[in-house]
Amino acid sequence: MKTEIIFLIEEDPVSGFFARALGHSIITEAETLQELKENIRDAVRCHFDESELPRIIRLHFVKEEVIAL
Repeated sequence: MKTEIIFLIEEDPVSGFFARALGHSIITEAETLQELKENIRDAVRCHFDESELPRIIRLHFVKEEVIAL
């Protein structure tokens, strides 16, 4: 049993937030951060059997910033 699962979170100014699990085919999105957290929990519960559920969901926020040279 894995004890944790890690999601990469990216923010999109138009559509809100996008989350992708590392090492698993779990992807979800939402307009708000609170809604995204709920969607991630639901997606993890749907992806794993009850006996295989990770105990911790870790969110890793990725912020891409572009600057002019």
